Amino acid sequence: MDPLPFADHQHLKSPLRRAPPHGLQVRVSPMRTVRLLVSYNGLCFYGWQRQDGFISVQQALEEGAAALLDDCIVVQGAGRTDAGVHGLRQVAHTQLESDLDDVTLRHAWNAHLGEGLVIRRIETCRPDFHARFDARGKRYLYRVQTARFRPPIGEGYAHWLRAPLDLAAMREAAAQLVGKHDFRAFGNTRRYMDSRGRSKEEQRATRSTVRTITGLRILAQREGLGIFVAGDGFLYNMVRTIAGTLLEVGRGQMDVGSTGRALKSGERRDAGPTAPAAGLYLLRVVYDEPIFQGPDPGPKGLPGAFRE
Repeated sequence: MDPLPFADHQHLKSPLRRAPPHGLQVRVSPMRTVRLLVSYNGLCFYGWQRQDGFISVQQALEEGAAALLDDCIVVQGAGRTDAGVHGLRQVAHTQLESDLDDVTLRHAWNAHLGEGLVIRRIETCRPDFHARFDARGKRYLYRVQTARFRPPIGEGYAHWLRAPLDLAAMREAAAQLVGKHDFRAFGNTRRYMDSRGRSKEEQRATRSTVRTITGLRILAQREGLGIFVAGDGFLYNMVRTIAGTLLEVGRGQMDVGSTGRALKSGERRDAGPTAPAAGLYLLRVVYDEPIFQGPDPGPKGLPGAFRE
């Protein structure tokens, strides 16, 4: 899907707040940190991160806040999903000045957002909360449709394959990835290690290619299958490359020992292709502290460990 040109953003380059008339006293709302639980359709955005000339989730949230609060804020997410990747329970945070309570703020902010994006929850939190650096893990789903013909409905929400897949072989290959390993072979390390535009904290967090996969399940689903991956963190394109490798095993193009050999060699060429973005969903971001308590059970039909 072609990226959608973003609207004119010149008004975001300078504060929108106007000085009050001379002699008029204005009560200033207290600054507070809030975290957001956000869901979005990846087909509507050119990824999470702000980019010149294209609509992104971050930009849409910030523009909505600017229209509501008459002020410029920065919204920081727990993960930078790519174009076409869907977010079911993305977490973000920002600092803002507003007298609106959390529930009213959510309704008002949503009224300034376009299609394909909704803020599901807002809660005021501790001032030093950081959606990305406080995260202890993420959980993803990669959806695959297996059918003789490409489904005309639902395209962009699952990766389509014509060939039947050997689930037993895929599960055997997946088991070798669980645990703590160097996943250099499964990530685009050149882009991931690029420090341009990254803070010192971000650069420190990206030096190692060692990650821990805490869960990797392959479940048969209606008209296809789901690859569920949970871990403490992921390299750039790591989940999609894991999915692409397991799908090659399922198609008989790679053997079940391929995943173990790729881990051992650390060479990108020993892993499978990077699967398309269309099938990937960010299910949940995990934190040590309880967040967003209350009635929001999240997506239905997920394995138990991926719901909590």
